[in-house]
Amino acid sequence: MARRRAAATPTCRSAGGRGGADVSAPEALVVGAGPAGLMAAEELARSGAAVTVAEAKPSIARKFLMAGKSGLNLTRDEPLDPFTATYGDAAGPLGPMIAEFGPEAVRSWAEGLGQDLFAGTTGRVFPVAMKASPLLRAWAARLAGLGVTIRTRWRWAGWEGEAHLFDTQRGPARLSPGVAVLALGGASWARLGADGAWAPLLAGAGVPLSPFRPANVGLRVAWTEPMAAHFGAPLKACTFRAAGATARGEAIVTQAGLEGAAIYALSPALREGAPLEIDLAPDRSGEALADRLRRSRRRESLANRLRKAAGLPSVKRALLREAGPLPADPAALAARIKALPLAHEGPRPLDEAISVAGGVRWEGVDDGLMLLARPGTFVAGEMLDWEAPTGGYLLTACLATGRHAGRAAAAWLRLGR
Repeated sequence: MARRRAAATPTCRSAGGRGGADVSAPEALVVGAGPAGLMAAEELARSGAAVTVAEAKPSIARKFLMAGKSGLNLTRDEPLDPFTATYGDAAGPLGPMIAEFGPEAVRSWAEGLGQDLFAGTTGRVFPVAMKASPLLRAWAARLAGLGVTIRTRWRWAGWEGEAHLFDTQRGPARLSPGVAVLALGGASWARLGADGAWAPLLAGAGVPLSPFRPANVGLRVAWTEPMAAHFGAPLKACTFRAAGATARGEAIVTQAGLEGAAIYALSPALREGAPLEIDLAPDRSGEALADRLRRSRRRESLANRLRKAAGLPSVKRALLREAGPLPADPAALAARIKALPLAHEGPRPLDEAISVAGGVRWEGVDDGLMLLARPGTFVAGEMLDWEAPTGGYLLTACLATGRHAGRAAAAWLRLGR
């Protein structure tokens, strides 16, 4: 379904696989047609530059369209300071870019493309259409109006001297632009275009990199046989804890383990092997739970006592048993409910992650996101070493870094460096 939508999206003077040899140099080159790359292209084109976008896939913004299948969470209705703090160690370098193009600016930008927006009860901001394709079509039309050319099925293959090399359907091609922005994505969801194949090419050019690590990804759990009856069941109203970090929300029990925003939020700790602890009744104190369990009918089965006195549905009761025999003492049982240890085997594979940590280290770029090892080449989006939970933070930072790199690249081009 995502492929059909992507193929129907306008591609702004798409040049397809045309080429196969040296191609006259564009003023500005953007490699990668995801949100960061398209935003960089927009900024460069607004500056008056002739912009060519090279995209490895047959159509643009495939991961963006996939995100739209769940509603396209653009940003968040949240004050700037707590919003920026969500980026953790990367909040320092990202802060100025988010300040210039944060939640309010993202909303204004999307509305300028004719998209009506709304904020949900959790503060997440979505298009009223609840999909990405209308916004992408409007964005593609804007870029076409600015004169942006997009070449699809052009896979970046590194450098040869000052030239950027590409593998195309008609053979190798070279472009020698006045300035370039790389927005090649991270290393997850390779089928949508972000395969991380650029990493050894940049490393070979002397760009410092952090290894890719899965972020916003499911957790592997080796369930016992009784849990099979609960695959697909939601774990609602839980608090999850790992290495001092806490996430309140839901998770889904799957055959492979646990999925969901609350699990994704703990990715940094869980991928380092931190134990997971779950509060199955976060709205009740341990004392209140113990008291209710003491007053429950002794003749009832333990399952009924947990259901009636503790208010635990069947999936939570099954999860309790995963940790071993349940204590008979009400206080000890209440303590288990409030702090259930769940053994896990780490995150799901990198390619299944929604996003990644790792990439180009901040010391490898200047304030304009230009590679110090390759003057005149800028980077944006998930290529940079940052991570954030889902909820609008990922897309906002991709747009903000793309805008920042595009503006810095335009300034570099104007100065003729």
